[in-house]
Amino acid sequence: MGTKELIDKVTSLPVEERAIVLDFILKSLNPPDSEIDRKWVEVSKRRLADLQSGHVKSIPGNQVFDTIWKRFSK
Repeated sequence: MGTKELIDKVTSLPVEERAIVLDFILKSLNPPDSEIDRKWVEVSKRRLADLQSGHVKSIPGNQVFDTIWKRFSK
């Protein structure tokens, strides 16, 4: 089966099955690394604790994007 035929077949699948195929392909390109995953969990827990304790303050997403647009539209 050629690439075009494969793409046609995959794109004809229901969205849930396409998501499974996509996840499999992405994992084959960038295999999970349990050590990196463990470190991200540590960072996430620390950041959540900082938010919950009031040590850091969250910024609304629209404010973040406004700042980014202003910075890069110069």
